[in-house]
Parts: sequence; C-alpha cells; structure tokens
Amino acid sequence: MKKIVVASMRKNAGKTSLIVGIAKALHEKIGYMKPFGDRLFYRKKRLWDYDSALITHIFNLEENPEDMSIGFDPSKLRYMYDTESLKKKLHEVISEIGKGKDTVFVECGKDIGYGISVNLDAISLAQFIDGKLLIVISGDDDTILDDINLFKKCLHMTNINFGGVIVNKVRDVQDFKDTYLPGIMDMGIKVIGIIPSREELTHFSVNYLAERLLAKVITGEGGLHNTVKTILIGAMSPSTALSIPSFHEGNKVVITGGDRSDMILAALETDTAGIILTGNILPPQNIISKASERNVPLLSVPFDTYQTAKQIENIEPLLTKDDTDKIALWEHLVQEYLNVTELGED
Repeated sequence: MKKIVVASMRKNAGKTSLIVGIAKALHEKIGYMKPFGDRLFYRKKRLWDYDSALITHIFNLEENPEDMSIGFDPSKLRYMYDTESLKKKLHEVISEIGKGKDTVFVECGKDIGYGISVNLDAISLAQFIDGKLLIVISGDDDTILDDINLFKKCLHMTNINFGGVIVNKVRDVQDFKDTYLPGIMDMGIKVIGIIPSREELTHFSVNYLAERLLAKVITGEGGLHNTVKTILIGAMSPSTALSIPSFHEGNKVVITGGDRSDMILAALETDTAGIILTGNILPPQNIISKASERNVPLLSVPFDTYQTAKQIENIEPLLTKDDTDKIALWEHLVQEYLNVTELGED
C-alpha cells in the first residue's frame, strides 16, 4: 500500500482537487484521510472535514468522513495525544482505511506549517507514517519561486521521502518550463507536474452560491444547477444596466434589492443564471411568477447589496460531488501534465 502525503506551501493551492485527479488517473482502489481537519462541515449533528466528505462521495468510500480526521481543535489534540500516542493513532487509522487499498492519500492542512504545534503538519505526518510527500505550489511566478526556495531549506533540515513538487494553476505552462524550470531543477527540486489554470474550474453553480450565502430559494429551483461566471451589482437604473455589454452575457448573477422591481425585470429579460435579492425584501408576486416561468432562481439574503458582494468575493470555488465536468477535467489535466508513474517509485 502506497502512502502519499499531499501538502501545499499556502492555502487554496488545489490539493484536494489534485488528489481527485490523481486518484482518477491512477485507476486504483484508494483510501483517504485528513488528520487535522481545517474545513469544518456540520451535517446531521456530526462534524467532519469538507474535503473528507467530498472524497468519500466521489469515490464511494465505505468509511465515515468523521473517521478520516483525528481532530479539529489544537487544544483538544494537545490534551489527548503526546507524540508517541499520536503516531500510534495515525498508524491505526491508516491501517483501517488502507485495508484492500492500493494507495492512501493523506491530505494536510491549509499550508505546510498548519498543525505543527500538535505534530500534524506536513513534514511530521510524512515522517510518522513513512509516506511520500508531494508539495503543491501555486500563485504568481515570484510566489512560486519563493515557496520552492523556502521548501528547499525545509527539505535540507528533514529526513523525508520527498516525491516532488506539483506547480498548479500556471497561466502559460511552456513559458514556465522555459523560464523557470531549469533553475528549479538546478536547485535539486524534482518537479513532477506543471498544471495549467483553467477558467472553468473557477466557476460554481447557483446552488453552491446559495449554500455559501445561506440564502433562501424563493423560486426557480430548476435553475440552481446554472453555472455562474459573472457577478453584477444591480444598483444602477435598468437603462444603464442594459447599456453594459456584460449585462447581456449569459451565466450572470445579479445582486439587487428585493424592492428593485425594475432591475429584477431587466435581469429576467436577459440571459440570467440567478438573482440575489438583498435586505430580506421580496418583489411582487407577478415578478416571482415570471422568474419561476423562466426557471431563474431568486435567492433571498438578509444582507445589503455591499455586504452580499463582499461575501461572494470571499467564496472559494470548491469542488463538489456533483461537479462531474470538473472532476473529468482534473483527471485529464493530471494525465496530460503530471508524471503519475513517479508516484509509485521509491
């Protein structure tokens, strides 16, 4: 059984999505655990990590998501485990999760140092379970080079099985290879994949937006699967809005007050994925009926337009179990741009 520890230098580098793509590309029986859960998800009076639930659903794993994490609270973990008991617990969980599996993926927290105070950081995990460590790096070119140099210093201070670096979300793969890859290789850092960015991976559905905003769906449930590409704030007059080219593009969500019947009607007259009604104000029934006829979701939130826009700005487009197109794309990207065979080598 192979044990692959997947970590990143910074948050939102794409670890979970890459694990999905790699697991799909390997065509093996896989297990998964995230020892230190950092993306909490509460359902049916149970607490687990979002990524654990996602992997469980995508790969139809038998284990419960809550059993894939050792803990979420550092103070509780410090109280429950010392170094030796933690090692024992890790091996027990991996042994159970790895039964009948070819590969077990162990996903670390949001960055390489996350959990170090409780010995659940990336380097400690790789050492404790004797796993192969993969580092995912993303960002602009300078950030990537800074992170690789920082990791090289960490690598020299540790005794781990280093599997290589995956550079993710790269705008121009060939330019990166020509400009930066030779210098990285001269540093003695193995790069096993350079994954290009894809705009479609940054999009999400209206339903995903509704869940993150805790919005009430007033009507248009059939359009909740609509893809959102553009967010527009409908604070102007309808005539001004209709003069803006982006207002006529599809896959847009318009944020406007529930009392702005004129703006809501203008949005309904164009190709609109959904409308967010702010201030807990609902439009007249005839407008709600029109949205229902056109299958355009109306989402009601208690916040004002500015607060709603700021919340949406901070929403991370996480992969979901229903994102079949994205999952297929991640598999394709891994197959084309990552040397999967190296993952099985010592």
